[in-house]
Amino acid sequence: MLLPRIITALVLLALLLPALFAPTPLPFALLTLVMIAAGGWEWSRLNGRPGAAALAFGAGLAVVCGLCLYALGFALPAWCWWIAGGLWVLGGAQALKTGVAGWPQLSVGLRLTLGAVLLWAAWLALISARARGINFLLSAMCLVWMADIAAYIFGKLLGRRKLAPAISPGKSWEGALGGLLGVVVMAMVWVHVIDVHLPVDGPSLYQILVKRLGWLSLLAIVFLTAMSVVGDLFESLVKRAAGAKDSSQLLPGHGGVLDRVDALLPVLPLAMALSSL
Repeated sequence: MLLPRIITALVLLALLLPALFAPTPLPFALLTLVMIAAGGWEWSRLNGRPGAAALAFGAGLAVVCGLCLYALGFALPAWCWWIAGGLWVLGGAQALKTGVAGWPQLSVGLRLTLGAVLLWAAWLALISARARGINFLLSAMCLVWMADIAAYIFGKLLGRRKLAPAISPGKSWEGALGGLLGVVVMAMVWVHVIDVHLPVDGPSLYQILVKRLGWLSLLAIVFLTAMSVVGDLFESLVKRAAGAKDSSQLLPGHGGVLDRVDALLPVLPLAMALSSL
């Protein structure tokens, strides 16, 4: 199982890194557009529309995203991010409150529409973040990765109290708090070391938050970390409602695209919103 994971990770890096560091954001946008189409295909399959319908859903989502890029470019008004972030805060809380049993009670059409909107907003935030700068994008993405890694370590070592046993039995409160601690430490290092001493192409998310919010930036980082957990739990809820372990097997050893980006879905629009304050 380890070898497929390593091979898949290396292939993804070989594709993503040249696109990420290209002189313009367009190659990165086009490559991630393929990934968002795959995520749409997975979402449709998880919500009662497999087969050709899932392919059409993923393709349609990619077309809509591409048209938005063509029409609007890489700069969207801040209110777009606040609406997307508000949808995550309110809708995510409601979904987790109703639990696994509540998700299938929504109509298939509504579930597909919600998925399309969430994936569309996350992709637009992703490419807009890349247009702001590689440093900004990586700082936002690393928040999610650090939260996940630190939560896993602290959960394994100290985990006792289950965070959401009906949705994701492996997650604990101790792991979530450990993830938050890891993110805060990383943010401090980023602001005082990376932003200051490395040849970055622009300010990081953390530097922007500190300059604009002062000590309240800590609350913003706590909030973003909490929302990364909400994104993770929400995707777990959808998979559990569908009786699936992974969103797909598109990425050998890693599951599906949604399995890899679930926590990024709420964080990216909210990072764009908070950095616009």
